[in-house]
Amino acid sequence: MSRRILMTTRIIFTLLLLLPLGCQANTQITPNQDSAKQQGINLYNQYKATSAIPFLTTAAEAGDHEAQYYLAEALRKKNHYMNEDAKKWYEASAGQDDLYAMIQLGRIEHDMCEISNDCSASQKPAIEWLNQAKKIAKEKADTGDAEAMYIMYEITLEDAWLEKSASAGNALAQYWMAVSIKQGDGFFLPWKRSEAVEKWFKLSAEGGYPKAMMNYAALLYERGDVEGYRSWVEKTALTGYATTVFGYGADLAHEPDTFGYPLDLIKGYALIYWLSELDGGGGMKENVEYTLPRIAAKMTAEQIEAAKKFSKEWAASHPPLSFFPDKLSR
Repeated sequence: MSRRILMTTRIIFTLLLLLPLGCQANTQITPNQDSAKQQGINLYNQYKATSAIPFLTTAAEAGDHEAQYYLAEALRKKNHYMNEDAKKWYEASAGQDDLYAMIQLGRIEHDMCEISNDCSASQKPAIEWLNQAKKIAKEKADTGDAEAMYIMYEITLEDAWLEKSASAGNALAQYWMAVSIKQGDGFFLPWKRSEAVEKWFKLSAEGGYPKAMMNYAALLYERGDVEGYRSWVEKTALTGYATTVFGYGADLAHEPDTFGYPLDLIKGYALIYWLSELDGGGGMKENVEYTLPRIAAKMTAEQIEAAKKFSKEWAASHPPLSFFPDKLSR
C-alpha cells in the first residue's frame, strides 16, 4: 500500500472519529434509511440545509437520534429561528441522550416559539436539558473520553476543559486551542505563543481535521517551506474540504501559478468541475463559473472530456465535498 493511500485511509478514519458523541443505544435503521441519513448529512455539510431535510426526515422518523439532530439543525437554519418542527426533533434526539441536541435545547432562551406562542409546551425547561447534558458528559469525561471533555467545554466555556480535550487527542479541541492562543488567550512569551499555536495546529492536522490542516499548511508556507505547504494542501483536498479542493485545483491548472505545482490541466479542471455539484453551496458557484472557463481555454476538447471523466471517478472514490461546519452550530 502506498504512503499516499495510507495517509488517505488515516484521514478518512479520523474524520469518522470526529462524528458526534452518540447515545449508548440507538434505534436500528435499515440500510436504505441509513443511506438517506448519510446523504442528508452530506448535503447539510455542503450548506444545503433545505435539500437535506427530506433525506434526514427518512431516518429521523425511523428513530435515529443523529438524523433527528441534523434534521432539527436543518429546519432551524432553513427558517432562521427555532420553530415547532425544529424543537420537536431536537427533543426527540435529546430524549435518546444525544448531548448535542440537549445543548441546543439548553441554549434556547427566547425563540420564535415563545414570542409567537404557537408551539407546544417544551418537554423540559432549557436549563434542565443543559444540566442533563452536563451530567452525562462529565461522567464520560471522567473516564477519559476526549470528545466528552470538549462537550464539557461547550457547556461550561471553561478553558481547562478545552485543554484537557486537546491534550487527550481530540482534533477539534486541538484546533480551537490553536485558534484561542493565536487570538491572544493565555500567557506566553511572544515566541512561545507562536510555538504553541503551531503545536496545536500540527496535532490537529495530523489528526485529520481539515481546517487545522490548512492553517498548519499556511504556517509552513510563511516560513518558506513551500514543499510542506503543497503536501498539506493535497492531503486536505483528499478529505473533500471544498475550499481547499478549489484552491488545489486552481493551483494545479496554474490559475494562477503561485505555489509551484507541476501543471496538470486535467486534474485541475476535474477538481473545479467537481465543485459544480455544490450549486451555490458555500459561495462556490461564482468561483467555479470564473475559473473553469479559464482552465478550459488552455485545453483541447478531448482533454476536457477526459477531465470530466476523471472528476466523476474522483468523486466516487473520495469523501464527499464538505465545508466541515461545526456540528454544534450557533
